[in-house]
Amino acid sequence: MGSGSDPNAVLTALGRAQDAFEMVGRGRTEFEEGISANVDWKTQLTKACRLLEVVETLQLQDGYYTAVIEICFGAIERSIEAYALSMTNDTLQDFQDHQFSYDRAHQIGLFERETADEMKALYSDNRTESYYGGGRPTAEQADAMTELAIAVHEFSVSQIREGGVCLCD
Repeated sequence: MGSGSDPNAVLTALGRAQDAFEMVGRGRTEFEEGISANVDWKTQLTKACRLLEVVETLQLQDGYYTAVIEICFGAIERSIEAYALSMTNDTLQDFQDHQFSYDRAHQIGLFERETADEMKALYSDNRTESYYGGGRPTAEQADAMTELAIAVHEFSVSQIREGGVCLCD
């Protein structure tokens, strides 16, 4: 870890964060409730469920449009990944690129090419602008993304052969 002129508070927090992700010196680890850890597709699906729960909480608070949009894109990706992992021989390592999820959604028959391409374009054009650009997200964008994330999640869940995993039910 660096030293020199970097603030001690930043260095200390960085070290703590690194240790936390490596699960070093923490004793008994407290995992997030509801996240299934036994099978990758179930992990991704339950992560999507939890992300949608956060979206609902933020939408009730009103005004957190940037966070809602970001979380919705994450929920969409986790939902597609859950389907892909449950129905194919894909691995989590296959999904290291955000846009791969959208391509894969068509390749494995979850969505038609046009729909998958439009979702990919929505991600690349608007998520990138929302995250890196100077635009200010709107209530309409947050509401539309919430609707899309829920629709993708519900459809993905309905296509997975094994039921009873989704936390949203």
